[in-house]
Amino acid sequence: MTDADSVVPLERVVPPLRADEREALILRLDFLRETVVNNVAGLSLVQATTAPVAPSTLTPAGIVRHLIGVERWWFAFTFAALPEVTDPWAGDDGGFELAPGESLATVVRSYLAECARSNEIVTAHSLDDVAGRDGHDFDLRYAVLQLVEETARHCGHLDLLREAIDGAAGH
Repeated sequence: MTDADSVVPLERVVPPLRADEREALILRLDFLRETVVNNVAGLSLVQATTAPVAPSTLTPAGIVRHLIGVERWWFAFTFAALPEVTDPWAGDDGGFELAPGESLATVVRSYLAECARSNEIVTAHSLDDVAGRDGHDFDLRYAVLQLVEETARHCGHLDLLREAIDGAAGH
């Protein structure tokens, strides 16, 4: 495995115990995003794409790939309604499958880039702003809370998968 193919753990920044609403939400979400990356750091592509807990088909890489779509759908596609962004779930099964030749490092880089775009969108809007895509009536606060919840749920999945793969825990 080359350096370009490896995933390096991130320094997790624990959110402060006191913060305003926006800061509390984003810093908690960023902490969970860092946890996602740290849960797959050090895995080989084979480890990251193998479902270690039968009968589940979840893989660590598949969860990260899915979270790219989750970030994109809630922030860029639905909330910001960016014209260049297509529905990540159109004709998809949830985004859990890697494309042929896609590496874990590539998936993680795409995830971090999507998270950065999401943070740019959140920074540019009020938490009270409403989604721009027709047919979606939620505010930005709801979207951020949705991402906190879904990312936390998948962090739990990743904790269990990682422990089943190599015994590592506490990422």
